[in-house]
Amino acid sequence: MRQQTRQKLYIALGVVAVLALLTLLAFSGDNFDLLKRLLTQDYTNEQLRQQLEEFGWRGYVVISVLAMLQVVCTFLPAEPVQVLGGFTFGFPVGLLLCMIGVIIGNTLIYMLQNIFGDRLRGFFIKKLHLDLETIAQSSKCVAVIFILYFLPAIPYGMICFFAASTGMSYRRYITVTSLGSLPSVCIGVGLGYMTVVSSWMVSVGIFSLLILLVAIMFWKKDALFGKLNNYAGKHKKTAQIKVRDMNGFVLAVVYRAVSLYYALCGIRVKTVNKVGVPEKPSIILCNHGSFIDFIYAAALIRKFRPNFIVARLYFYNKYLRWLLQMVGAFPKSMFATDLENAKNCLTVLREKNHLAMMPEARLSTTGRFEDIQESTYAFIKKAGVSVYTIKICGDYFADPKWGKGFRRGAVVEAELDILYTAQQVKDMSLEQLKQGIDARLDYNEFQWLQQRPNIRYHSKRMAEGLENILTVCPKCGGKYTLTTKGKKIFCDHCGYLTSLDERYAFTDGFRFDNLTQWYDWQKQLLNKEIADDPEYTLSSAVQLRLPGDGNGLTRYSGEGVCTLNREGLTYTGTKDGEDVQLHFPIQRVYRLLFGAGENFEIYDGTQILYFVPEEKRSAVQWYMASMILHDEAANR
Repeated sequence: MRQQTRQKLYIALGVVAVLALLTLLAFSGDNFDLLKRLLTQDYTNEQLRQQLEEFGWRGYVVISVLAMLQVVCTFLPAEPVQVLGGFTFGFPVGLLLCMIGVIIGNTLIYMLQNIFGDRLRGFFIKKLHLDLETIAQSSKCVAVIFILYFLPAIPYGMICFFAASTGMSYRRYITVTSLGSLPSVCIGVGLGYMTVVSSWMVSVGIFSLLILLVAIMFWKKDALFGKLNNYAGKHKKTAQIKVRDMNGFVLAVVYRAVSLYYALCGIRVKTVNKVGVPEKPSIILCNHGSFIDFIYAAALIRKFRPNFIVARLYFYNKYLRWLLQMVGAFPKSMFATDLENAKNCLTVLREKNHLAMMPEARLSTTGRFEDIQESTYAFIKKAGVSVYTIKICGDYFADPKWGKGFRRGAVVEAELDILYTAQQVKDMSLEQLKQGIDARLDYNEFQWLQQRPNIRYHSKRMAEGLENILTVCPKCGGKYTLTTKGKKIFCDHCGYLTSLDERYAFTDGFRFDNLTQWYDWQKQLLNKEIADDPEYTLSSAVQLRLPGDGNGLTRYSGEGVCTLNREGLTYTGTKDGEDVQLHFPIQRVYRLLFGAGENFEIYDGTQILYFVPEEKRSAVQWYMASMILHDEAANR
């Protein structure tokens, strides 16, 4: 985060320096004295032109710089600069100079949005009264931006900022914003030129008409923006990210690069293929204890060109999205209705390919099998194709969800085997299918490790990060009082508690043998707290982040308060500059996904709501509470 802040600061200073140098160049020499005379003395039109021509070649720079500044500084009106350009240099040259400035300004806006847009975009969107999310996902996004340029009284910079916020590429952005601004620039430059070649009365008449249009715009702005929102909403894109065939070369490069990296990190991978070549079409299920399980799975099945389901979060970044699509992956909104994903899954199976998924849909918190949502079993049953499994063991200890880096000495075992033939899937009941899948994928890393006494894990930061899943001190009962350093675990109240040894066991006669026992104990405490309190509520001030604009996974959207109770999850606060209240019934909150010590999140269609709580260590609490409350509601 500090490095990103420094980079933003350096880029911002660079932009300011460029603006300052251009301004200094424009008004250097005798230009400043000329400008003062223009502002303090009365001239006829012809005298004024003669004075402006004294600017020489710097005059060209002055017009372009002023045109650039009126884009970047949205409060500056554009028309005076354009009129001045047409009046001084004529229509063709004045238009060219103004458009050069506009293009440079548009580019600077794009850069500023990519650097600071998360914090600033809410202001612009609120001023425009536009639904950015709807427009960004609309097939008429470009048309809406063009329409904004034809509406008077909207600064170019505000439109540019809005266009950049939709996440479009720079090439498309600069094309759209440049063409969009061209008609109004032509009008402004033309007005200036007409004062020279025709009567000033004509210019005054046209200017008065523009003033009238501006007045009407302000009077009817809510209705106009409302129609634009409705227009965009009627043309919402469908299936924005379609499944693609895997690019074998790209996958091979990625696989080799990552494999080499974790080999250098001291991780050994052992694979066993018990089936040879899987039948097509098929579904391949894999347990999910580590972030890089896809690489372990690829060691077994990459030659069969599978299509992997990946959390939609990772598709919000345009570069990562491109890479994931090149290796045949496609997105899923975890624990949410996702018609786009369903269509892509059916496409894979219809084309007789391998559909690979991790049905737990989140990383294991403690190195044990997490439950699978009922709809996943129903889909597998309905698909009626052969089911294979990749059972991975040791991956959690190599790189745990809460950990800081890989552990040297780690051993990862991955085994590919058939679970059911297509005919067996069709013949068995849904409950039989569920039991079979659970039994095959079930894993417990500590039990696995007990059977391998020679494995030792080495890391200078062995215990660091445990405070992000272990939140209650077993000595004093303090919550969020734990800290870690190296292999040691401390409590702010009790001092040193224990250490984590080379086999993930606690030392010094600690109350618990390992982290799973500690986690289960704190979950039992929470379970009892919820059961004993009919009005149980978990609440926190949060920062809301939404899908990124293409250059990041998420972006800042607002701040507010999140509450979780038996009614569901509610967010009350701001979203892109507007006051909102978002509510998700507990039946929809199957599990709140969480990043250890980072955030908790929920998907709404193809959009993620990414909440960063005030106490980041509480993220696991939101996960546990959502699980308990949802299961309680389901069992009523």
